[in-house]
Formats: sequence, structure tokens, C-alpha cells
Amino acid sequence: MIKLIATDMDGTLLNNNHEISKDFWEVLEEIKNKNILFCVASGRQYYNLLEKFYKHKDDILFIAENGNYVIHQEKEIFSNSLNKKIIPEFIKLVREIDDCYIVLCGKKSAYVEDDYKPFLNEVGKYYAQYKIIKDLEKINDDILKVAIYDFKGSEHNVYPYFKKFEDKYKVVVSAKHWLDIMTLNGNKGVAIQKVQKKYNITKDETMAFGDYLNDLEMLENSGYSYAMENAHPKLKEIAKYITHSNENNGVVKTLKEVLKNL
Repeated sequence: MIKLIATDMDGTLLNNNHEISKDFWEVLEEIKNKNILFCVASGRQYYNLLEKFYKHKDDILFIAENGNYVIHQEKEIFSNSLNKKIIPEFIKLVREIDDCYIVLCGKKSAYVEDDYKPFLNEVGKYYAQYKIIKDLEKINDDILKVAIYDFKGSEHNVYPYFKKFEDKYKVVVSAKHWLDIMTLNGNKGVAIQKVQKKYNITKDETMAFGDYLNDLEMLENSGYSYAMENAHPKLKEIAKYITHSNENNGVVKTLKEVLKNL
């Protein structure tokens, strides 16, 4: 029996044009009719997810900011903020790295201090609410996550600079050009555990889909774990199953087959 289905967005549910398949909405209705809790678990901002799923917002549980902000039916289930004392150090380090730009992901909004248009184009894809601030060190908000956009590629360029923080913070390559920094227990797996406990759902009753390293803990906490064909090799190693790529609508195709047997 499946009681919880969770899916990542970019590279997973969405195609490479950041679009949701038209077939998905029929599947979502069937999931709802079977009393299965459907969860979107993403590195994206909550307001961005809400915008994409607004017509169905009461039928979906949102795990935003890589597990650090969990909302269901407009009520906060869980949140996890960084210690504000470390944030200036992160900001100053990013300022010194070529082709890297920082986003402070707060509860109220996201914040950037660069108006470089190619960077803002990327920010706009994932953050429905963001503000351009002169000095990020003066932000007054709970910061859920620090995100860094690296035009050269996050895994080999910016990540080595932040690897030294891994003993105290969760530093994860979340996409080809994104690096995320969170509290040590800030990940989608912890968020999934919170949801499982609240709704009395076990790991064996949970199904999850992902494509990148920020999905690793979520898949580890799901009895039915699916890596996309286009997933990072390390994610494929720990997933129980491999499904079609995001471009081949792997999540929807798998769900259609699974729902037939429920």
C-alpha cells in the first residue's frame, strides 16, 4: 500500500523546459481519489511551487527549499533556519569567486544583491518572490537556505570552496549550476520523516522520485525509490528502481502503472 508519493521538480517531474506534462493532472486526481498524500519536494521556493500548483494547492503538500520549509494547506508543518552568524561568511566568500552569485532563501522572500541579467533570469525560474538588496548582510528574515548559482558548474567550481563547511553544514550540489547550503539536518529526507510521522505513514508506504544529490536522503527514506534515467550516477546507485527520463515523462508513466495496481 502506498500512502505518500513525493517527487522532485527540476529534472524529475518537469521536462527540460520546466513544464509539467498535461497527463500529470489526471494522475494527480487519481492519487487524490485513492487518498494518497501527494508531495512536491523541491529546492525551489515555496511561493514558486504554490504558483505552479495554485489550483490544486489544497491537494498537495509542499516541501520547499530542499526540505527546510514544509507547508500543507497553507499551514507550516516544519521549518529549519540557518544560524544568522554564519551567513556573512558565506556571502563574503561567494563575492570572491568568479561567475558565482548568491541567493538568501528566506521565509518571506528570496534576496539577491546582483542585478546581472543572466543571473536574475535563473533566479526567476525558481523564486516567485525575490528582492534585490544592496547589502545581503543586513537582511532581517529567517534564512532557510543559501543557494549559489555557478555559471561554470557547481560541482567542480564553487563546491570545493565550501567543502570545508561540511562538518557543520549540509553542502549539496543540487543541480548542474546550483549549490545549496543548509543546516546539517536540512534535507528532503528529514522533511519526509516529519511528514511520515505527522500522518502516520511508514517508509514502506512511501514512494519518491528524484534526479540529483539533494534527493538522496529522500530516496533513502522511501521504500519505493526511483531515480530518473537522467539522474546523477550517485543517485542511481542508491535508488531501488530506475525510471524513464524527465524528458520521457518518467514520473507520470511510472505513477500510471503503479496506480493501476492500487
